[in-house]
Amino acid sequence: MAYDVVVLGSGPGGYVAAIRASQLGFKTAIIEKESLGGVCLNWGCIPTKALLKSAQVYEYIKHAKDFGIEATGQHQFDAVVKRSRGVADKMSKGVQFLMKKNKIDVVMGFGKIKGKPISITAWEQK
Repeated sequence: MAYDVVVLGSGPGGYVAAIRASQLGFKTAIIEKESLGGVCLNWGCIPTKALLKSAQVYEYIKHAKDFGIEATGQHQFDAVVKRSRGVADKMSKGVQFLMKKNKIDVVMGFGKIKGKPISITAWEQK
C-alpha cells in the first residue's frame, strides 16, 4: 500500500501527527512496535500519574478524621497497580479508536528510514 504520510511511533506526538495528516486528506499509516500510545501512555507518564493519585487518596484517608470522617487506611497494592494498568489500557484503546475513526492504518512492527533524507515541503491548509 502507498501512503502520503507514515508516522514512526504512536506516542503523544506520533498519533496526533497521524490524525492531523489524515484530517488534511493524506493517506496515513502509523507504525508501532508494541502498544498504541507509546511509552508515555502505556508504561510512563499515565500509569505513574494513576499510581500517584492512589497515593494522594491514601494520604487523604489518613487525615479523614480531621474532616469528621471515619475511614480505614488499608491499602491493597495489587488493586492499586491493577487500577493503574486499567487506566493505561483504556487510554490505549482510545488511541486505537481514534486511528480507526480517522482511517489511519496501524502497522505493528518496526519502521526505518532508508536512503537519502526526505525533502520536506510545507503545505498550506485549505
